Amino acid sequence: MLLVRHGRTTANATGLLAGRSPGVFLDSLGREQVERLGLGLAALPIDAVISSPLERTMETSAALLAGSKGVRPLHEEDGLIECGYGDWTGRELKVLAKEPLWKIVQSQPSAVKFPGDEGEPMLTMQHRAVAAIRRWNVSLGPRSMYVAVSHGDVIKAILADALGMHLDQFQRIHVDPASVSVINYSDSGTSVLRMNDSSADLSALVRPSRRKSNSATVGGGAG
Repeated sequence: MLLVRHGRTTANATGLLAGRSPGVFLDSLGREQVERLGLGLAALPIDAVISSPLERTMETSAALLAGSKGVRPLHEEDGLIECGYGDWTGRELKVLAKEPLWKIVQSQPSAVKFPGDEGEPMLTMQHRAVAAIRRWNVSLGPRSMYVAVSHGDVIKAILADALGMHLDQFQRIHVDPASVSVINYSDSGTSVLRMNDSSADLSALVRPSRRKSNSATVGGGAG
């Protein structure tokens, strides 16, 4: 499964916390980023693309599909939507950094619920995102290769779960716009193959004709 963060947006460029605000689209750099990523994904046997329903992720997903060979289904997935930042939504990050809650977001995110009626606990965000990925793994099957397009904090939370890290450590993970992280889920365990990869060369992810074991190789193997 390839986790893709949407390309850079107008909100990213101006330092705003977009959250679930409508009308946030990719800027010119963001469109270039996802176009380049789409060329890298074109060589892969992608079975499906699932996406957060917000405009910036759907725009990213459409650009990725435009560069692919053949028709791939696109599915909206509410479980991958951005964290509900509540009253923080739409505010400047440099202003939010002065809020007492900011320090808790950095050091103990599992204890955070964002303020306001629309505020979501970060632990809830992780649980519903991981549950969504697990559902798609079952639905598409163990040999599927699919793309999940989502948001920075959501992807970091999924990666933390895959790495066996507590959510309180997820700020150690960095996820850039239009980057790819790759997770393999199998009956023998979960392995993280790439994180925050912004290169266009994804050819190494092409499935081999003969299936390899998903078990970890003692000593690390030959790659």
